[in-house]
Amino acid sequence: MEECISVFDMLKIGVGPSSSHTLGPWRAAERFLSELRNENLIHKVNRVKVDLYGSLSLTGKGHATDLAIMLGLSGQDPEYIPISNIDKIIKSIKGKNEINLGNEHQIPFHFSEDIVFNKNFLPFHANAMTFTAYITDDDEYISTFYSIGGGFVVKEERINAKKKIAIKCAFPFPIDKATELLDYCRKENKKISEIVYENEKSMRSEEMIHHELMRIWNTMLESMYIGCHSEGILPGGLNVRRRAFDMHQNLIGLANYNSPQTWLEEIRKTEVKFRQILKWVSCFALAVNEVNAALGRVVTAPTNGSAGVIPSVLMYYLVIENHNAGEKEINQFLMVASEIGSIFKKGSTISAAMGGCQAEIGVSSSMAAAALCELMGGTPEQVLMAAEIAMEHHLGLTCDPIGGLVQIPCIERNTMGAIKAINAAELALETDPKNAKVPLDKVVDTMWQTAKDMNNKYKETSEGGLAIAVNMADC
Repeated sequence: MEECISVFDMLKIGVGPSSSHTLGPWRAAERFLSELRNENLIHKVNRVKVDLYGSLSLTGKGHATDLAIMLGLSGQDPEYIPISNIDKIIKSIKGKNEINLGNEHQIPFHFSEDIVFNKNFLPFHANAMTFTAYITDDDEYISTFYSIGGGFVVKEERINAKKKIAIKCAFPFPIDKATELLDYCRKENKKISEIVYENEKSMRSEEMIHHELMRIWNTMLESMYIGCHSEGILPGGLNVRRRAFDMHQNLIGLANYNSPQTWLEEIRKTEVKFRQILKWVSCFALAVNEVNAALGRVVTAPTNGSAGVIPSVLMYYLVIENHNAGEKEINQFLMVASEIGSIFKKGSTISAAMGGCQAEIGVSSSMAAAALCELMGGTPEQVLMAAEIAMEHHLGLTCDPIGGLVQIPCIERNTMGAIKAINAAELALETDPKNAKVPLDKVVDTMWQTAKDMNNKYKETSEGGLAIAVNMADC
């Protein structure tokens, strides 16, 4: 049976720099706390140890996995924690060698000893972590989680259960493949966004759907705004200088504004020549991922490493293509994008540790292309074609971050994914779907086969590609 994945599963608000290596472990720590509470153990714990495996171990330090776990164990929520509090909490834990477990039980915690980086891989997924709570000298509680990309976290028993038990989807239009989505659109005479909306209404009120979609968009807009107004060097040791600030200054000039929304209106007044458009889209994407790299708040779309593609393409539509567009179009864009992302998640992967960067930038570009195509008047057939075109030209893209940091080449790749998405949407709009040679489901299958064939050193391990060609010392 089809798996129900909501818009709000695919688009999550959280803290950077990585959905699989930061947000996922953070959420796993929260779930571990919940298990301890359910077992009435949290106040009996005298020590906690966390073992990281596979890609989490190999690139975890560069992705702030250890920091995320400490914040999660402290009872902090990545969606709402004030960004300014993160450094204070981490410094307090390291300085006192104590952690306030679940924000309710103080225990000893030695950062360098209680988070262990094991380079070996566990069998179910490349991103594995085991939490051990020591109750007494002879009693302990152990729980293993897998961060499978996009902030999704599962347990081994759930993975096994999915193979044995078909869980019926509650959506009125359950979707596993693109062909099923297209059939619904034809039978119901609806756009893709309208099918998604009907599914969402089976879970939430219309008011709640609108409120949460706008909260997602406002977080995206804020991350673009913050990134365009922040200068300096990104943390991590690569000495990467922020570029969005300078690019934005050159583009905006002396415009007068005092908020993200008035900023958007001022951008609408700027030049719309091709070079300026190219620079604006790149600037938006750079801004988001510079915020992400600095442990700022972004929207996982479908991952943190690819968080800049969807906001920049949606912003392109709002400030370049349609100055009259507003909340209706924003909601429509996000619903289409999320559905395409869910098709890739079900049929392939959105985890770079499993599929390389094609699973992140490739999927985000595909999501953005489809969403833009519908807003530009594309039929459901053309929308799916746009998604296919965008992914087709990301197949085989490796994940090889220098120093395990979500900076080089990750930040620039978001600009490329955004530009390709716009191009893919335009190509689809100018094409008769009857002449399409490659259906979306085939490219999803191909991506998964490519992922399986890809050498592990190109799957977020920093053991191949640019990660070894360029040393930290070179930076």
